[in-house]
Amino acid sequence: MECSSDESSELSETDIDDYAEKSYLDLKSGKLVARLASDRFRCPFCPGKKKQDYRYNELLQHAVGVGASNRAAKVKANHQALAKLLKEDHADAAATLPPRQALALSNPPKPVKDQEVFVWPWMGILTNVPIEQTQGGGAILMKQLADFKPLRYTAVYGSHGYTGYGIVLFTKDWIGFKNALAFQNFFKSQRLGKMDWKETKRHGKYVFGWLAKEEDYKSNDPVGAFLSANGDLKTVSDLEQEMSSKTDNLIANLAQQITAKSKYLQELECKCNQMNLSLQRAMEETDLLHKRYNEEMRNMESATREHTQRVFQETDKLRKQLVQKESYIQRRSRQLNELVAQTDMERRKLEEERKKNADENDSLNMARIEQQKADECALKLLEKHKKEKEAAFNKMLQLERQVDEKQKLELDIEQLKGKLEVVKHMEGEGADVKKRSEELTAELNERMEEMEDLEALNQTLVIKERMANDEIQDAKKELITGLSELLGPRSNIRIKRMGELDEKPFLLACKQRYGDNAEMEAVKLCSSWQEHLKDPNWHPFKIVTTGPMAEQVINDKDEKLVSLKEQLGEDVYKAVTTALLEINEYNASGSYVVSELWNNKENRKASITEAIQHVLKQWKAQKRRR
Repeated sequence: MECSSDESSELSETDIDDYAEKSYLDLKSGKLVARLASDRFRCPFCPGKKKQDYRYNELLQHAVGVGASNRAAKVKANHQALAKLLKEDHADAAATLPPRQALALSNPPKPVKDQEVFVWPWMGILTNVPIEQTQGGGAILMKQLADFKPLRYTAVYGSHGYTGYGIVLFTKDWIGFKNALAFQNFFKSQRLGKMDWKETKRHGKYVFGWLAKEEDYKSNDPVGAFLSANGDLKTVSDLEQEMSSKTDNLIANLAQQITAKSKYLQELECKCNQMNLSLQRAMEETDLLHKRYNEEMRNMESATREHTQRVFQETDKLRKQLVQKESYIQRRSRQLNELVAQTDMERRKLEEERKKNADENDSLNMARIEQQKADECALKLLEKHKKEKEAAFNKMLQLERQVDEKQKLELDIEQLKGKLEVVKHMEGEGADVKKRSEELTAELNERMEEMEDLEALNQTLVIKERMANDEIQDAKKELITGLSELLGPRSNIRIKRMGELDEKPFLLACKQRYGDNAEMEAVKLCSSWQEHLKDPNWHPFKIVTTGPMAEQVINDKDEKLVSLKEQLGEDVYKAVTTALLEINEYNASGSYVVSELWNNKENRKASITEAIQHVLKQWKAQKRRR
């Protein structure tokens, strides 16, 4: 089929680009119509063709093929303009193509004869090349041919030396093929192509060039030997099939990798979900244990209050009995005084009885005094137990239970001792008092044995509690070590070095005093005061009592601190006192810097549970971002 364009019109190869731009503007303005519908096109430059209904990829292949063919210059220019219109203005039609068709659009321009055989990798042949231009790897020629993007130039030598031929190597892809065709068309337009080389007898100083094909490959000369040694013969369709096969294999391999990675990702998600469930169960069990512990503590406090009330009630009851006994003796003494007028014998008897009553009264007074002492001891012991229970409130539940039982036994023992002292001063009352004394002694011995057993058990529990606390501290140190690289200074939970001086106040104070040498002086001062903090002989604290509580506070009259405040100001003074308080609270015995989990948001020490929850929250956030 012939195109309607006037192929006989004269148009040089150098004017093709300008003419193609003019045709492109005509197509874009609508003077020439190429698109009939969303997926239907026609070639406005080939009205005589039978086929006037094209799909996007079909018309693009037609336009690219004719534009790269050996047709007349106007025909090539018109079809190059059509290809440009399809690629730049109607590229949306390519989005509806199947994957294989869309891949085919990236193929290079084909020659008219699809079965034309080329040397691959694409190579161009230059002849009549002066030997001077081959020096330095043909740097001069490579510079002249830079528009065609060659990879390398190789001069061809035979048995008699340099042959005058050279080989220009292009890239193996379709872009390299396009550059090779442009290379050939350039020499052809200058009438320096292969046919011109063969037909011209006087070559002069012109360099001739063309694209290497089957004829050159099979020639029995040094050029043919070089081409056969460094390349193969292939058609464009062969390369398309080969590249299509490679592309299919690559897609299949990528699909397999995607499937494997998706499966691996699902496994990771399953493991992650299992870990989350385990952590959630552990947190629920911890909450349940805390609830049970709090409930047990409330029950024990209630039982302790009831026991204390019973002790006070029994004490009041004994006190009333003593008062009643004293009233009875006083009445008896008055009765004896009324019988003074009786006989001497009766008077002597009365005197003896009066003495006896006085002795009994003294015994009762001594018993009352001993009872008061026992009450005071019981009250002091009760206060002591209260302080011990407050100090040990955070110990394990079982240890608390044993401590309360110990306190109960001690109270019972003290009470029994008081009762026993009372009974001892009432020995003159008869057999009932003696029997009561023996019963109290036996009960006291039994309680003392129980007390010794509880002491042994309590000591064992204390050792276990210390071991458990050591394990918790070791785990906390490991957690701090592991989180030191994960937690930044701006996160809610971070690692804070307690007792470490803040350098910023020193730097600000030194800038005002030393000017350019501020940084060096600030480092020296900060290091010096950090060493002061480690000095165990320097303890600038004083004890302040507020009600029943005593606490250590900074001694603001300490000589070093007063001198520091006068020399470097309030901010540096606050930085040093803050570090002192931290060391005194967290490491008073060692006087060195220790690392602690810290809640930045609430400015307090953070628990291990808060740190674990913070890390889990960050991990979940990173997982959602991925």
